[in-house]
Parts: sequence; structure tokens; C-alpha cells
Amino acid sequence: MSYTLNDKIKNLVPYEPISGTFNIRLDANECTLNYNDEFKQLVFDAVNSIEFNRYPDPTCINIRKSFADFYGIDYKNVTVGNGSDELLFIIESAFLEKGDSLLVATPDFSMYEFYSSIAEVNCVKYVKNTELNIDVDKLIDTVNSNNIGLVLFSNPCNPTGQGVCKKDIVKLLNSVNALVVLDEAYMDFWSDEESLIKDVNNYSNLIVLRTASKAMGSAALRLGFAVSNITITNALTAVKSPYNVNTLSQTIGASVYKNKKFLKNQINTIVENTNLLYNKLVDISNNTEDFVVYPTKTNFVFIKTSFGKDLWNFLKDNSVAIRFMGDYIRITAGTKEEIDTTVKLIDRFISER
Repeated sequence: MSYTLNDKIKNLVPYEPISGTFNIRLDANECTLNYNDEFKQLVFDAVNSIEFNRYPDPTCINIRKSFADFYGIDYKNVTVGNGSDELLFIIESAFLEKGDSLLVATPDFSMYEFYSSIAEVNCVKYVKNTELNIDVDKLIDTVNSNNIGLVLFSNPCNPTGQGVCKKDIVKLLNSVNALVVLDEAYMDFWSDEESLIKDVNNYSNLIVLRTASKAMGSAALRLGFAVSNITITNALTAVKSPYNVNTLSQTIGASVYKNKKFLKNQINTIVENTNLLYNKLVDISNNTEDFVVYPTKTNFVFIKTSFGKDLWNFLKDNSVAIRFMGDYIRITAGTKEEIDTTVKLIDRFISER
């Protein structure tokens, strides 16, 4: 007798990020700015208060309150996860049953579809238009005509950088019976006015996801947040593991969100650097065929080009990592110095083609 893996996992390949050491990392949409010394000292002081022999707080009360205060919402509407990935998997596996249908937009974050296969739910794909935008009326029609139980997409979108305005999201929420999950991981770079995070109590079918990994510069902590009405929040709390977020991440995360001025300044710097990167890449596109630069509401720029693989390899050879995605490349906004180096290398590559 021998054990055989089941069909849904036997051919899976573990996720492997780009390997190697690079002087400039612009491939993962991370915040390029690390904590400064003053901020690190606050973190060290917080860590010194930890009782390492005790289990984490299952309610995550301090990090929930700090997060909620930062965004001006009620902490009772917040569920904390071990990164947004844990919350995504919990939502897809708990709020849908085997055979139910999930709708994702494409292109979008690849893990949405991956988790649906593990949860054994049907995945229906809504294909965006040629401008990589969502036509909300067509999306609504697709949801209603396919008996969709859950709609999930990022807003603004990773990897396209495009955003769906709030009024269109509201129209979607009011036009479908499905649960709508908005992954607002990059919303800090766009506009508070386009977010639904403060409106969750107005809808029975809305979950808004946020993360500490992008604008907060805390990817190492693996902190994700689901914001929803009390009924959904209670359900999320019931189905998640009781000690899912470790004490280190809870404690440091609470300190991070309390430093509003530091975070707001950091976000402003990232937005400025993203605009700088975008404008420099547009200058290149104006003088280069087959190099289409999309507007962005995030901390990265999305580019369509047929020579992306060659450019990706060239940049790697020069110790710069970006993301290669078939017909597209994605470049995270780094520091001004990193942007200058990267753009000069792209110019050089194009001139030598």
C-alpha cells in the first residue's frame, strides 16, 4: 500500500520569488523605505514588553485598535490575519462551499484563483477591457448570469495599477447578491475618498482587505486586515485559527500604526517617487515603439512590451530585479537613486537593441 496525493495538489509547484541577491529590488511591490533608527527604537521598546512564554492574544485587540484608529473606523469591524493571504484563503474556503462559484477579474493577483482551486470552488474569470479597466455594468451582468457567490478583485489593481472609482463599486454592491471582497492593499497610494473601508456597516455583502506590507513598510510582519460589518466579522473570527497572528507581529504592528505622522510622510514620499518613475518611463515610451506605460494609482508601474524577458534579464545582470509577467513587466517605485539607476539601464538597453 502507498499514499498518493490528491489531484488538486499533486501537480502544484511551490511559489518561488526571484532568487539571488540584487543591489536594487523593484520586483515585489514592497516599500523601499526601511524603518529609521528612531522608529526602530520604538519597536525595540515594544518588543521588550512581550511575555514570550504566553500564547498570542487571540483577539488581537491592540493591533486592531491601532489599525482602526489610523483609518478612523471601529475596531469591532476589524479581523487580523497572518498576512492578507491567510484572510483570502479563509474567506474563499469558509464563505463558499464546494461547487459554488467565485468570480475574479483578469489580469489580477494570481493567488485569488489559486486559493479557489484548493477550496474546490468554481472560478469564473471576468476579462478586463483593452485598457485593463473593469466595466462595472458588464461585471454585474457576469455575476448575476453565472450565479456567483463571491466577487474578488484588487482595487487599485495589482498588477495593472488601475482603479475602480467608489461610485462604481457602490453600484456593484447594490446590484448583486454575491459577497464582494475588495482587496485595497494599494489604496493608501490612491485616495481615501475612493475607499469603502469606512462604509462596511452600510452593506451586508462587503469585505475590505488591507495590509501592512505596502504603504506601511512592514512586509516582514505578515499582517493583513479584513474590515466588514459585525455579522461577517463575527463569522471570520469564528473560522480563523485562535492564535493566528504571533505576538511579535501584533506588538510591532500596533506601534507602527500609532505613528501616523511617520506613515503619512512615508506614503507621500512613495507617491512622489512613483510619479517620478512613471514620468521617466513615459518619456522612454514616447521615443520607443512597443513600450506602453499604463497610468498608476499604486506604488508601481505596469508596462506592456514584447521585449520584457530580455529587459528583465538585462536588468538582473546589472543587479536590478523587476517583475516579468509575459507580455508585461512591472516595476516598483524605489528611492530616487534606485529609479535613476533603473531608468538609465532601461535607456541603455533600448539604445543597444
